[in-house]
Amino acid sequence: MTAPTLRTTRRCPYAPPEQHTRIRDTEPGISQVTLPSGQVAWALSRLEHIRAMLTDPRFSSDRRNPNFPRFTRERPGRQPLLQTMIQLDPPEHGPARKAVVGEFTVRRMAGLRPRIQEIVDEQIDAMLAGPRPADLVQALSLPVPSLVICEQLGVPYHDHDFFQTRSATLLSRALTAEDRQQAFTGLRDYLRDLIAKKAAEPTDDLLGRQLVQGNAPEDVLSLAFLLLLAGHETTANMISLGVVTLLERPEELAALREDPARTLPAIEELLRVHTIAEFANARVAVEDVEISGVTIRAGDPVLALSNAANHDPSAFDAPDQIRLDRGSRNHVAFGFGIHQCLGQNLARLELQIVFDTLFNRIPTLRLATPADELPYKDDALIYGIHEVPVTWEE
Repeated sequence: MTAPTLRTTRRCPYAPPEQHTRIRDTEPGISQVTLPSGQVAWALSRLEHIRAMLTDPRFSSDRRNPNFPRFTRERPGRQPLLQTMIQLDPPEHGPARKAVVGEFTVRRMAGLRPRIQEIVDEQIDAMLAGPRPADLVQALSLPVPSLVICEQLGVPYHDHDFFQTRSATLLSRALTAEDRQQAFTGLRDYLRDLIAKKAAEPTDDLLGRQLVQGNAPEDVLSLAFLLLLAGHETTANMISLGVVTLLERPEELAALREDPARTLPAIEELLRVHTIAEFANARVAVEDVEISGVTIRAGDPVLALSNAANHDPSAFDAPDQIRLDRGSRNHVAFGFGIHQCLGQNLARLELQIVFDTLFNRIPTLRLATPADELPYKDDALIYGIHEVPVTWEE
């Protein structure tokens, strides 16, 4: 029997694809699906199964494995992307992560707060000075994480336009593979040159500190790409979708505005509900593994349906309801286990500053287009939104 084709279209921005919930709600919650690449993979859909898989060393993150789940067919002669720590298994993974984990502690993030606040205020100033309606995506959602990562990596401000443009191209699924390859090459060469300059004259930023610690320039280059790819479009889409969700709930938004302590629990709920990087938790089995009576053979691709798991009724009470005071952090929006998102503290901080600042500075902010008419994108890799027209009263 042929495995059904994996569907990625969501019923609405707040619910997983119907196929995924059907897999989750049918015993044993594990099924085979055919990926767009033609691969047949096991799909896990329950939170318990996915968290177990992500902590089991019999599942590998090595994307060089020819059986690793792929959404697109490999093109002959395609230049491979850099090898990053999210592709490493133990024992190589541990030292690579340990070398950089100190850059993302809560304490380090607190030190970034004033500059992130400045960036957010500057972008809101520019939006207020421009025409109405404004596109929130271009005015705020995209530039904030781009400028923040520039600050963190030590990219000179006068280069941020080049950096942001190439980043957006590299992450776009609407452009051709050739366009993205050119963007990758341009960014790689730019970052390699920047790292060489920092090696010659050390700077007090993330890349500079990594070089001072003795990390090889190519390893620092891989880290720079990882931070760029993992933290740019994901955070941008969470900003956009989060704003839309809150604007559709004016009473709850008013409560958030009155009590900033409500923001962080609300962010956890928004992360759970939207699950931006829905398929980030993919693996390949390197040994036979049995999960809930199903035997996954060595070499089998395994896909985690993270959005379905984040709406798992066995893990969350009334999971399809958006409860901004839920505050549950046992979701897998940031993954789980040794590869749990390194930049999650930074993402939370950016979201907190954006939401608190935006809604307090523009209390009359509203959607200029009904939410159900916005251009949501059912990208197989990152779920998001293309444009969010907003307006406000003087």
